[in-house]
Amino acid sequence: MAYTMKKGGKEVGPASVYAKPHTMSGGPAAFTSVTPPNMSDPANMDMVVNGYSNKRPAPAKTSGIKIRGTGAATKGVMARGPMA
Repeated sequence: MAYTMKKGGKEVGPASVYAKPHTMSGGPAAFTSVTPPNMSDPANMDMVVNGYSNKRPAPAKTSGIKIRGTGAATKGVMARGPMA
């Protein structure tokens, strides 16, 4: 067991105290680098000017369960969520 330096219930100290990154089978973990999008390209920027965005909004979800007792509903008659 490695020597640990705990202070107030938290582990502090050098990184050599911790285990190296590994998979569940014990092998070394393989990391992949993710390159962020080029934000200097205007097509990649999400700009909002005076309430207008350059990105299209996600389409409205139309599936769901039709609910009863809506009367003169102004906000829709479909319940959209996890229904048990």
